[in-house]
Amino acid sequence: MKRAALTCFDKFLKSLHNHLDEIANYFDKRASSGFVEGLNNKLKTITRRSYGLKRVDSLFRRLWLDLNGYRHFIA
Repeated sequence: MKRAALTCFDKFLKSLHNHLDEIANYFDKRASSGFVEGLNNKLKTITRRSYGLKRVDSLFRRLWLDLNGYRHFIA
């Protein structure tokens, strides 16, 4: 790779080189980790909101309710 005097794109080019397969997968197959990232964010948010719960089963009930919604309780 030939080096140029312009260095402002070095960090971008390094990231592009390191993640080229993943980037190409997105454009080739539209594969992304968006769903998993969103789920992780939701779980972290629920866990922060549940601070102070004394029992682990209460946390899991809260997670189940937030992830599945209230549709199971509506007749």
